[in-house]
Amino acid sequence: MLIHPNFDPVLLQLGPLAIRWYALSYIVGFVLFIWLGRRRIRTGNTVFTNDMLDDFLTWGILGVILGGRLGYVLFYQPDFYLSNPLSILKVWEGGMSFHGGFLGVLCAMWLFARKHHLPVLQVADFIAPLVPLGLASGRIGNFINGELWGRLTSPNAFWAMGFPHAQAEDAAAVVRNPQQWASVWEQFHLLPRHPSQLYQFALEGIALFVLLWLFSKKLRPAGQVAALFLLGYGFFRFIAEFAREPDNFLGLLRFNLSMGQWLSLPMMILGAVLFVYFGKHKTNSKTQ
Repeated sequence: MLIHPNFDPVLLQLGPLAIRWYALSYIVGFVLFIWLGRRRIRTGNTVFTNDMLDDFLTWGILGVILGGRLGYVLFYQPDFYLSNPLSILKVWEGGMSFHGGFLGVLCAMWLFARKHHLPVLQVADFIAPLVPLGLASGRIGNFINGELWGRLTSPNAFWAMGFPHAQAEDAAAVVRNPQQWASVWEQFHLLPRHPSQLYQFALEGIALFVLLWLFSKKLRPAGQVAALFLLGYGFFRFIAEFAREPDNFLGLLRFNLSMGQWLSLPMMILGAVLFVYFGKHKTNSKTQ
């Protein structure tokens, strides 16, 4: 069984200022967004300019941060934050939701499209392929932090990894099922888990990027690239969640699905419906 390296979450300490790996992963995501966007602009098949891309980044950052935080508050721990409203502001303690951030970015795209007098589908089609590598960067940040670890797996599996931050949950699992886990616990004082952050990196990040980037290289009906993002992310996230440990304050919900899976289902369904619907229309969207 592999053991997570238990990296120091602080990359660099400059007096009272701490630069954290997770913050760096967001910065890398935004840099990749700009780099990919400028590559698409250079093809000349889009109404976007470099100035517009820079402008959207500001809107997008606000959408990601505000939407991600509010999404976590509303989707995952509404009772806690209702009782402790000031804790909503404590973003340094963690707690961001992709689905909330996605809704925040949707609002940002709508406002941006109105400001620049562009069809919102045209904006969405341009933005969609630029997002997955940022998601991949975020999942690497999760892995470095040793958070959002996976479910228990066989100690003999080549992917099995012990996570020091999961030690309390591992100990509780040993108490619940000593026959299965006592010998592994005695040897490692950790239990084998899926490194689900890396699965999400590969699926929601790399695989989704390749899919969208290749699909969008040709002119497509307006809205279809964005619809494929909805479908692809929803599908990849739904699959990866089978290996990810659900939040301990939520557990598995109805039909043994996690909150992440329940939030991904409407994305998947809506994406599939819109992909077919937009595919029947012949209006091309200049997105490349």
